[in-house]
Amino acid sequence: MTAAASYVPGTTSGPYPARSGNLVRPLIDGEAIAQRLGEAVETARHSVWLTVAFCSDDFLFPDGRGPLFDVLDRAAARGIDVRLLVWRPNPEFGAGHRVFGGTLEQRAWLAKRRARFKIRWDRAAGRYCQHQKSWMIDAGHPAETAFVGGMNLTSVALQRHDVYVEITGPSAADVCHNFVERWNEASERHAVDGNWACDGTDALPYPDRPSAPRGGSTVQVQRMLDPSRYAVDRAEQSIVEQYEQAIDAARRTIFIVNQAVPVPRVAKPLLRAAERGVDIVLVVPAIPEDYAYKARLDPRGAALFDGIEALAPHRGFTLAGVAEHHAGRRRARYVHAKVMLVDDFWATIGSCNLHFHSMGGNAEMNASIWDGEVVRALRRGLLARHLALDTAGLDDRAALRLFKDVAAGNRDRIERREDGWQGSAFALSPHDYARDSGGKADLT
Repeated sequence: MTAAASYVPGTTSGPYPARSGNLVRPLIDGEAIAQRLGEAVETARHSVWLTVAFCSDDFLFPDGRGPLFDVLDRAAARGIDVRLLVWRPNPEFGAGHRVFGGTLEQRAWLAKRRARFKIRWDRAAGRYCQHQKSWMIDAGHPAETAFVGGMNLTSVALQRHDVYVEITGPSAADVCHNFVERWNEASERHAVDGNWACDGTDALPYPDRPSAPRGGSTVQVQRMLDPSRYAVDRAEQSIVEQYEQAIDAARRTIFIVNQAVPVPRVAKPLLRAAERGVDIVLVVPAIPEDYAYKARLDPRGAALFDGIEALAPHRGFTLAGVAEHHAGRRRARYVHAKVMLVDDFWATIGSCNLHFHSMGGNAEMNASIWDGEVVRALRRGLLARHLALDTAGLDDRAALRLFKDVAAGNRDRIERREDGWQGSAFALSPHDYARDSGGKADLT
């Protein structure tokens, strides 16, 4: 079924259409994502191109492949065209050590290791981020493969709950087009320190046709592009538009795993869905980032939490975190994924958080998928991690109601300081979320 024929409509505001004929493979959690990316780089025959937001030299591919830059250098040594399009933060962002912005020290490090791959740096506007996390393997060739997701290239990221999707088929050409467009127009391409192993004249040809059909999934590549960074006719908000349309179309269930609670633009359609009887599960970090705690203390930040508090009275709504074992104890695990599933039929996977930065000024990329078989398998994979149960025999509504019961039971065990958990999911209070009393890292 195509997006046009589905009751969950695709978007029409962006340049990339919903394309049928794709083969898609969701990848869950850092180790599985990094393992597949490492395999893809090692078997690439023509090119490896990636967009990078956050990275550090402590990122190691599994199976002994080693650090990121070693793996890319080995590919370049084989004659593979390796290119990194890397975000360079502006001073107002206040970026930390996990940014590879092309400083003097980082360029000296590249020179010392005689790095063979090409790099071009690219800025966002003001305090925003070039936040896309995509890989293109063998762009423009029959076997071209794209990866779209949310995981950063750091050792910390490997331990977080995250999701990527591998795409072969017609929509891979749209991920390729995005890379070429950004590479050819990168903000720093003419700066003295804006390139590595190339210069500002290094331009890539745009793809002239989509890849041949490879599977049965319809996919649409969607983006957020800030009008203060890009020309008005290039600005895009198709990701948030797709969120709104998919939520408004939902008939049975909405399952969200995201790094942030929804901004009002997304929270409002979620409330409408809850009011018409749609079951909703929202999985977020039990311990959010500092900005969320600060927003709780600032009256101007009230709108960020009004949405989940308005959902709280609805019996079909569950807010939850997930746990992990560390040093013999159970603690809150950080959720970094950006995923939404609707009715076991439609899903989106990508880099776009539900917070103001992603929805307001970051450059983001998601892939929306219309394929019941793929989405059911993704739901089953996610819930297997959250509940330690196989929900293959349940429909989407029964599976989310089971999630609610298991998460509530685990929350009770936290309050009673009891063991005997089922899986790792535990319920959170929408009214206490991001308050000092809302959660503790140690759950034992």
